[in-house]
Amino acid sequence: MPNTTAHRLASFAGKLLGGQLPVGLRTWDGTRAGPVDAPTVVLRNRRALRRLLYAPGELGLARAYVTGDLDVEGDLADGFRRIWALTRTGEINRVKIGPRTWWEAAALAARLGVAGLPPKPPAEEARLSGKLHSPRRDRSAIAHHYDSGNALFQLLLDDSMAYSSAYFTSPSQSLGQAQHDKLEMVCRKLGLRPGMRLLDIGCGWGSLLVHAAKHHGVEAVGITLSAEQLQHVRARLAQHDLEDRVEVRRQDYRELTDEPFDAVASIEMGEHVGEVNYPEYAATLHRMVKPGGRVLLQQMSRGADAPGGGAFIERYIAPDMTMRPVGRTLDHLEAAGLEIRDVHPMREHYVWTVRAWADTLEENWADVVALIGETGARVWRLYLVGGALAFEENRMGVDQILGVRPLADGTSGMPATREWC
Repeated sequence: MPNTTAHRLASFAGKLLGGQLPVGLRTWDGTRAGPVDAPTVVLRNRRALRRLLYAPGELGLARAYVTGDLDVEGDLADGFRRIWALTRTGEINRVKIGPRTWWEAAALAARLGVAGLPPKPPAEEARLSGKLHSPRRDRSAIAHHYDSGNALFQLLLDDSMAYSSAYFTSPSQSLGQAQHDKLEMVCRKLGLRPGMRLLDIGCGWGSLLVHAAKHHGVEAVGITLSAEQLQHVRARLAQHDLEDRVEVRRQDYRELTDEPFDAVASIEMGEHVGEVNYPEYAATLHRMVKPGGRVLLQQMSRGADAPGGGAFIERYIAPDMTMRPVGRTLDHLEAAGLEIRDVHPMREHYVWTVRAWADTLEENWADVVALIGETGARVWRLYLVGGALAFEENRMGVDQILGVRPLADGTSGMPATREWC
C-alpha cells in the first residue's frame, strides 16, 4: 500500500471500522485512497482531523462538514447509505477503542502535523442551560431552530408553511398538494364541522389553523413557544381575515386552562416534550378535549438507539428532542385516559417530504447562504440529507395517531367503521 497521507488515514479508519473504508478519501496534500466508484470525503485541512481527534464519531464529522473543513464530492446521501448498509449487514464490526487505539491515533496525528488545541465548535451548535424540559429551557430549545428567521422557512417550505410530513397520493405529487392533502386528512380524522372549537398544540406557522378555519369553519386556538412563528401566524390570520375566529398565543402546553375543546391536534410537537414530561403532555391532551372529542397526533418515532436523533441533531437541530417506539407513545396516551382508534404509519411520506425540502434548498442555495451564512446552509444540507435517509431506511418513523376521550359510559361516540378515515 502506498505510504501517502490518504492511505495512512484510510488504513487507520479501516481498523476503527473493522473493514475497508466504503468511500473514497482525499487529503489536503492531494493524495487519494479508497474506492474510485464511491463518493469521496475531502479533508481540506489538518483542522478537519483535529475535530475528529477531539470529538470522534458523528459530532466531529458534523463539525468538520458544517465548517467546510471536510467536504464530500459526489452524492452525499450515497455516502451515508454505503456506511449504514455495512453497519446493517455486520460487515463493519464495532471495534472497541482502547488505550492502544488512542495511542495509535495520537502517533498518527503527530506524524501528520495534526496535533494542537481543540478547534472551537461552530456557533450554530445549541448551548442550553437550566433544568431539562423546564419551561424556560424548552423556550430556548425551540428558539434555537424555529426562530432562525421566518424568511428561511418561507424559502424552504411550500405556501402552507407546514413543517411536518406531507401525505402523498403518489411520489410525483407536488409538495404543496401533498401538504394540503395531509391537512385535509387531519381535519377529516378529527371530524371537524363549522362552529367546532379546535386546539392546535405546537401550531408552527399556522398551516392547520388556517386550513381548518377556511375550509371547515372552525374556531381555533393555536399555541407555540416560537416568537417568530407567533408573528408569522398573526400576519397570516390578518391576511385571510380570520382574526375573529382564530387566536394564536405564545404559550407552553403546561399553561393551558381554557378547556374543553371539541378537538385537539398536535402535529410533530410531542417529540419536544421529553420522556419524563410525556405523561403530563398526554394528560393535557385528555384534559383539553371534551368527552367524545378526538385527539390527533402526528409524531416521529425511533427505537431505543439515539432517542434524541444522534449527536448532530441534538447539537444543531433539535436539542432535548426525545423520540420513542410508537408503542410506548400509545402506552402514555392510554394511561392518560384516551382510547386509541387508529395508528397510521407515514414513514415513506416523510422521505418524499424531506427530499422536496432538500431539492428546494439546493435550488435556492445562494439565497439560503445570504440568510444564514455558509455554515448554517451546510447544517441544513446535512440535516435534510441525513433525515431523508433515516426515514428511508426505517431508522425513524412517523405516525398519525387518532384517539378519543371516551364518554361517561365508556363509549367513544365514533362510528365502528373507518368511514372517518
